[in-house]
Amino acid sequence: MVALTALWLPILLSAIAIFIVSSVIHTILPWHKSDFRRFASEEEVLSALRKFDLAPGDYAAPMPDNTADLGSAEYKAKVERGPQVVMTVMSPNNSMGANLIKWFVYLVVVGVFVAYVTGSMLGPGADYMDVFRLTSTVAFAGFALGIWQNWIWYSRDLGAVFRSTIDGLIYALLTGGIFGWLWP
Repeated sequence: MVALTALWLPILLSAIAIFIVSSVIHTILPWHKSDFRRFASEEEVLSALRKFDLAPGDYAAPMPDNTADLGSAEYKAKVERGPQVVMTVMSPNNSMGANLIKWFVYLVVVGVFVAYVTGSMLGPGADYMDVFRLTSTVAFAGFALGIWQNWIWYSRDLGAVFRSTIDGLIYALLTGGIFGWLWP
């Protein structure tokens, strides 16, 4: 067993490496350019939504009041008339800087879980490939598996989910390499 405190360096370095690589993936490479679609009449849609002064958060429509309403003729007619919408309204004060800080904290948290699981399973001096294999697997679970819920439940574009899963694989392999390299 390896104490979590002995793994602070690979936790921090993997977070920094992923932060840099993810910045390149999302800002320089065109990999995620098609993740979102533009409204055909963007200004009309935005103007229509503005009048409701929606608070930031997640919205769905049509939205039944309870599970019994799912079977009602009125609700079924709304669904058939369409569209069905799941949307996130963001604050006009949405800050890229604050989001990047949250992203880095998330990367550290995943690294802590990776370190905890691997440190519980492997001892000091473990073989590089054993460390790499275990840390990469745990990191992949943290970075990629939950993304698929968005495709299953919210009709997120399959291509976007697949691209984000590949990103998660890249982040997992970076994590595995750094932990294997710096394993005590």
